[in-house]
Parts: sequence; structure tokens; C-alpha cells
Amino acid sequence: MEAIYAHPKSLKPIQTKYCPGCGHGVIHRLIAEVIDELGVQEKSVLLNPVGCSIWADLYFDFDSVQVPHGRTPAGATGIKRMLPDHLVICYQGDGDLAAIGTGEAVHAANRGEKFTTIFVNNAIYGMTGGQMAPTTLVGQKATTAPFGRDPVDAGMGYPVKVLEMLATLEGTKYLARGAVNNVVNVRKTKQYIKKAFEAQLRGEGFTMVEILSQCPTNWGMDPVESNAWLESSMMPVFKLGVLKDELSVSANKEAGK
Repeated sequence: MEAIYAHPKSLKPIQTKYCPGCGHGVIHRLIAEVIDELGVQEKSVLLNPVGCSIWADLYFDFDSVQVPHGRTPAGATGIKRMLPDHLVICYQGDGDLAAIGTGEAVHAANRGEKFTTIFVNNAIYGMTGGQMAPTTLVGQKATTAPFGRDPVDAGMGYPVKVLEMLATLEGTKYLARGAVNNVVNVRKTKQYIKKAFEAQLRGEGFTMVEILSQCPTNWGMDPVESNAWLESSMMPVFKLGVLKDELSVSANKEAGK
């Protein structure tokens, strides 16, 4: 029972600042659980940029670096190259990674930088006021798209599918998309995170786990409604599962494949 219910050592036992129903807290716990299981708390470094992720260093009990908006992969590149035996984690939202930081993410992935990105996709800008993000769905309302995202007449474009784009690059080795809206998806997402971290520690190349997450406040919903909307509206656009797995044969055999 202790192994199932104990508080992760890599996560501080403090009250959260996140909004009720937000998925960040669940994602934090998954990361902390995997770090504990791998025994790398003393060799883990988290990079958290501007956005809701800027609070992450309050909760994780290991080293962290706050970086300028969108520049997370650049910071992670430097740290990982200086400390190749450390677990280096970019913790980024969709506004940070898929908007101002797109260039950083694409080129780090193309170079095959050996860190892991946890990409939290809630389809909207959270901390800054609910503006339309690159991942905002067609028809979804935002403070900068009050009538819904219109890709044609209003020239707002379409949701950016980051993993599908990065899958075309030779430097990417493991790309998976999970969600935290129910127990089954939470467990699968943890498996994706663990596999990505293990691959990084073996030095196999760029890894990313995208996680569909709830934002009830900026979606204008209660937490229960946001869980349902994530499944009914986001998942058909951002399909769950492993999009790319080019890890070593021995690693996949160890994972039971």
C-alpha cells in the first residue's frame, strides 16, 4: 500500500496554485513518480518557462531553471551537453512550445538533442488570459477569437499538430501523446513518460511526450465538463498513442515489445 499511495519524494507536499480541475498537478505527480522509480532525483533538472508551467519549480524537489519564454530547448541543450548523465526535462505549454518557441523546439529536435520535452497541450493560453493558441481547435472560442477559431474567413489557420510535424525529423526518436482525463489515460501517459526518460538516460536522442490537459477556467467549464470536452473535442484532432518509436531494439525488448 505504501508503494501505491505514498507521496513521491520528488514532489514537495505543498498546496497547489493551479486552478481547480487543471491537469498540471496530475502531470507533476506522474513526472515525480517516474523520477523516483528511476532513482534519479539527485540528477534531474527541470526547465520551466513563462506560462502556467512557471510555477512548476515550486512543486518539484530537484533542480530547476526558469528560462525566457520559448527558449526552453536552448537552455536544455546547454545543460544536457554539460551534464550528459543528468535527466533534463523541458516542461512547456502549447503557447510556449508551439508559438514563440517553435523554432527552438524544431531545431533542437532536428539536432537530436538528448533531453525530454513534456508538452502540456490545453489548446489555449492559460496564465495570460485565454488567448487563442496554436493548438486551439477550429471553432473553439478564446479571448482573441470570441466567435471561435475561423481558419479561412478570419485567416486564423488550423491547430498545429506538433508531434506529427516533429515525427518527420530524423533527430526525433520517441514521440507519444497521452492525456490525463481519466485513470486509463493517466496510466498510459505515465508509461510514455517513463519510456522517454529511460531513452534519454541511455542517450538515444530527442524524446517528447505531449499530454492533453484540462483548462476549465479558460474553457469556461467546470472540471467535469472539461474532462468530457477534452475527450469529445480534443482527442479526435490530437490522436493519442505513440507516433514514433525508433528506440534501440534491446530497449523495446526490455519493454516487452
